[in-house]
Amino acid sequence: MKHFISLSILLFAFFSLSAYANTPEPNDAKKGTVFGKVLDAKLKQPLPYVNVIIKDTKGKTLTGGITLDDGSFKIEKIEEGSVTVSIQYIGYKTFNKTIVLKKGNYNVNIGNIYLEEEAESLEAVTVVAEVSTIQQKVDRKVITIGKDLTTAGATASDIMNNLPSVNVDQQTGNISLRGNENVRVMVDGKLSNVPVAQLLRQIPSTAIKSIELITNPSAKYNPEGMSGIINIKLHKNTKLGFNGNLNVGLTKEIFAKFNSSVDMNYRNGKLNFYGNYGNNIGKYDNFGYIDRLDDDSRQDFIFNNNNNSHLYKFGVDFYLNDKNTISAFTNQNTFSGKGFGDTFITFPGFNQSQLFQNISDNLSSQYNIAYKHIFNEDEDETLDVEFDFNDFKNDEVANFNFVNFSFPPNYVDNVNTQRDQTTVNADYVKPINEKTKLEVGIEARLFNSDIDYTSSGQTFDAQGNIIPTPSTDFTYSRDIYSAYATLGKTLEKWSYQIGVRLEQVSENADATQFFANGTSEFIPFENDYFQVYPSVFISYKSTEKNTYQFSASRRVDRPGLQQVNPIREWSTPRVSSFGNPQLLPQFTNSVELNYTRKLKKGSITGGVFFRLIEDNINRFVRIDRTNIPAGNTILTYDNFDNTTAYGIELSSNYSPTKWWSLNGSFDLYSQEQQGVTETIETNDLANATEDDIIAQTVKVDNLVWNLRLFNNFKATKKLSFSLFTMYRGEEKGVQFIRKPMFMLNTGMRYSFLEEQRATFSFNYSDILNTMQFEFEGDTPFPSVGQFNWESNTWNIALSYRFGGGKYRALRRKQRDDNTKEGSGGFF
Repeated sequence: MKHFISLSILLFAFFSLSAYANTPEPNDAKKGTVFGKVLDAKLKQPLPYVNVIIKDTKGKTLTGGITLDDGSFKIEKIEEGSVTVSIQYIGYKTFNKTIVLKKGNYNVNIGNIYLEEEAESLEAVTVVAEVSTIQQKVDRKVITIGKDLTTAGATASDIMNNLPSVNVDQQTGNISLRGNENVRVMVDGKLSNVPVAQLLRQIPSTAIKSIELITNPSAKYNPEGMSGIINIKLHKNTKLGFNGNLNVGLTKEIFAKFNSSVDMNYRNGKLNFYGNYGNNIGKYDNFGYIDRLDDDSRQDFIFNNNNNSHLYKFGVDFYLNDKNTISAFTNQNTFSGKGFGDTFITFPGFNQSQLFQNISDNLSSQYNIAYKHIFNEDEDETLDVEFDFNDFKNDEVANFNFVNFSFPPNYVDNVNTQRDQTTVNADYVKPINEKTKLEVGIEARLFNSDIDYTSSGQTFDAQGNIIPTPSTDFTYSRDIYSAYATLGKTLEKWSYQIGVRLEQVSENADATQFFANGTSEFIPFENDYFQVYPSVFISYKSTEKNTYQFSASRRVDRPGLQQVNPIREWSTPRVSSFGNPQLLPQFTNSVELNYTRKLKKGSITGGVFFRLIEDNINRFVRIDRTNIPAGNTILTYDNFDNTTAYGIELSSNYSPTKWWSLNGSFDLYSQEQQGVTETIETNDLANATEDDIIAQTVKVDNLVWNLRLFNNFKATKKLSFSLFTMYRGEEKGVQFIRKPMFMLNTGMRYSFLEEQRATFSFNYSDILNTMQFEFEGDTPFPSVGQFNWESNTWNIALSYRFGGGKYRALRRKQRDDNTKEGSGGFF
């Protein structure tokens, strides 16, 4: 550890000293002065903080400076001779003028310089594209969110199911990529302690610029997530002056759900202030049933949730000069939820029921400060240093009441959760030449969690005696120290990038149970390991229309907190879920091959992938030993043998006519799943003992395919309609088989007011009401069932842009996606 810190300090000192090495030394030659004023060509307004660069005839930089608040500049001590004055400003065309400094002409007034806006700079304006597009890049698939997809749903959670290879579990809110939930979800390249399902419902779809599906990330990315990374990029709002966006929406089937957001930005001089507020308020209804075929019992479920979530963000960017920027922001997310559940169990001849009430309140806080240094005028050699701290606190009280149950009696569970994560990183980018770039970085991530659990309930001890449920204190920490390096090079039609990431990980978990008789049981767990994560990317562009890409990488899935938490996560009268503190990480080796063909009216991308998964993490379904005759089960996790996964993907954008465009995607993937289940091998269930329990390893070859098709019809310049359909094929799991699912959605969008600042949208989801989660299974008991949610919904939304002024994209690097962030957005 001491060596790592020393290396970090030396590396940072080296980079800092390099900044001063680029400063030109004075000489004794005669000096001249150049002055003038820079203005916007259309608005005729001054442009502050514009780069003014003085170069010699060979293009070497001699000196430079920036414009003041009134757009004026004055560059002194310029060597005599012929020089080029280069005016560079992000979002504008570069202005170049050659002058000669000589005797009698040492003070040159260039006068007013009017910069014209570049067409490419439109990507930084908060204007939603008309039609969504899918672009395959060397290491990711980029889906630009157009007006058609924003019409498809009110929030980020609503439109996720419309993306290639992405599925959302409507019961839990969990996201899967290529059929696997081991995926990291980030917003503008950053992780958050806010639960993913809660976070996605917080972000309005109109705030999303694009979504990146990074299925095989390079070594510069943190290696978590077997199936990769989903990065949500929000629209940037960094215009000069005061600007903002307002979004409101209402969704309803059974209960009404309201969401709104406002983001504001004020840019003037060296300071850029921004703030956001968003909320999601409403009730949710879920219901379903499970039929047990072995004992003719049936469980009917009704779950209602009343959630209230508010998110606040405040930040500032401070431009010290043209080479140094400091940025800071904080996010605060408050959540309060009340849940109600009724589980009604019907047996031949009698009934039982469980009533469940839950109150949960949490606060998630994030504090971030970043420093960026640009070494030279082309802004390609950079140093980024960032500090980020996340803190999460949650208090939960759950009441369980039983009718016609001999055991257990009514009880109350209390769970208090505290966790925090500190991240410190430094990244250095050095262009070796025009075709070669080196990137290196170091990072430390420190994660800590403490969960306290108390209960008024009762359970059984090893001898079968009824005892009070023990209290549990679970602490878990994980420290990760890493360093990476990547080298990229372009060779005419070929380009490649190779990289490696080194990580040292230390994990510690302590679970202590406190019993009513004053005794306690301590269960420690430690795991220290060092890993190397290599990556390689190769791209070949045979013609302007044909591109081939190959990539390979190694990644890790570290067990999530709920997967290692031994405290009961949830419970029904017949099923309870617990984590496994002894769970080890699983490692994934991935290979991908993609082909992109540009068409006259669109493009098509096809790809194949293969994964080798080591120490596979999966579900372990076992019989509850505390009351074997009842036939209750416990769901937990365990590590299993190595397994493989493979699949193919196809996606396309196509515009048959000027008024009709469509996006389509097809994916097919196969993964061998493995788990352990237990059954009771006796006909006398009432007298069954632990000796009657038989464990068996179940292997399932799962082949799943999904199809999506999104149509956008442009009726007028301001009015458009959309039609979306999705089919998810049957999926086999260790415990059950999920039946196919089908969905049909439609929507419309209308823009109005000056410059189409306001938009109104309406969409109707699951028109045929066919989105039900139907399943059947044989282990540990034969059963069939179905779960339903509010999928047959209608939504109305209004979005309005206000303010004005020219924009300037901030040059702030994002840690995990290497994009530039300005104000606006949520994380």
